Amino acid sequence: MTLVQPGDHVAIVGGGFSGTLLAINLVRHDGPRATLIERRPSQVGRGVAYSAAHDEHLLNVRAGNMSALPDDPDHFVRWLEREGLGERTTFVPRKIYGRYLRAMLEEAAAAHPERLTLVTGEVCALDCGSRGFALTLAEGGRVEADVAVLALGNLPPHSPPGLDPATLPDGCYRADPWAGDIAEGLTDGDEVVLVGTGLTAVDAALLLDSAGFRGRILALSRRGLVPRRHADGAPRPGLSERPAATLSALVRAVRDRAEVIGWRAAVDELRPVTQMMWGSADAVTRARFLRHLRPYWDVHRHRLAPAVAGRIDALVEAGRLRFVAGKLAGAEADGTHASLRWRARGGEAVTTTRAARIVNCTGPQGDLLRSREPLIRQLLAAGMIRPDELRIGLDVDRQSRVVAADGGISDRLYCIGPMTRGELWEVVAVPDIRQQNWTLARRLANAQWIGGEGL
Repeated sequence: MTLVQPGDHVAIVGGGFSGTLLAINLVRHDGPRATLIERRPSQVGRGVAYSAAHDEHLLNVRAGNMSALPDDPDHFVRWLEREGLGERTTFVPRKIYGRYLRAMLEEAAAAHPERLTLVTGEVCALDCGSRGFALTLAEGGRVEADVAVLALGNLPPHSPPGLDPATLPDGCYRADPWAGDIAEGLTDGDEVVLVGTGLTAVDAALLLDSAGFRGRILALSRRGLVPRRHADGAPRPGLSERPAATLSALVRAVRDRAEVIGWRAAVDELRPVTQMMWGSADAVTRARFLRHLRPYWDVHRHRLAPAVAGRIDALVEAGRLRFVAGKLAGAEADGTHASLRWRARGGEAVTTTRAARIVNCTGPQGDLLRSREPLIRQLLAAGMIRPDELRIGLDVDRQSRVVAADGGISDRLYCIGPMTRGELWEVVAVPDIRQQNWTLARRLANAQWIGGEGL
């Protein structure tokens, strides 16, 4: 059964933020017809970030910079004020932002039913023909299109080194903080271990607290770094050119600038030139950044809303939450619990924590070669995609075109969103993804499909 016939038609695999926004922009640009395919109905127009969030989970950017449309910077603020849900300086709950995205998608689909189709299903294979693609759905059926766009979001985290979930009691290990209730079955005498201390661990701690868990929480990562708090006030204008040519010079420049304007403003100034700096860096420099600077970049660049930071500080002050720098040494079953062994950073002594629950909060990954996703495995086997050289995503060029295993590039297969971080790096936040979507939508809208070739 063929669901959609080709003919100036784009199939978008993934209905989270990236895929949804591309579909909306294709309609707005009067571009080719689009079919948006998402396997989880509850996440269409929202994705994991905005559909699984709790009421206390806030955006870590003020509403004034969260418009989904780069050509209409006040679009979200107007919607927010119209709905009576906030204003420009508000750190809005992520669920509210999910409502905004879903409303935009539904409005576009209702206004242009002949140009935008929503399909619920899992794409398990994508085959290339002489004139386009055939996308096979696991549930049966097929979608045919001239162009395919992979909007896969983030890959789930891998099991942390030193921990084998198969050896732990049933229910003790949770691989995904968003899948189910991580506080289920816990008592106030229990201790929970969060493997990771970044934004995902902050979310997990808030989930546990909101669910009524009053026991102890240990958040553990190699450096023990915690996301910083947003400051009050509007951000400063960004730089128009990169401030340094090397990583060491960049660190010095940011430190010097921070002494004058503060570290938050010094980091924010880099935003307009981050992709430029990443694009001009060679593979060795990029690898050095990931190995030495990425943890510090993440906690300073991706900050917490003041209200969220206040709640985390209160949990720490009450002795209910600890952030620790250390390394896992192993874990074994201990009745219904797990005996988790770890070493503090810089030390040799091993500490054992009896954990009622271990939650993987290491955050999203991007190594295609470790993915179990059927579509990714099929595309790798067919040579249609390959990992980027740092194995943090899928290899694309600057126009978001997918690079095949043999180095070939097609005008028919694209990837957008966080999986393109290997080429763009700064493509995980709304401002960057909306620009990537906008640019690709314009490209596809302006293409002419003659004789099966894009001109």
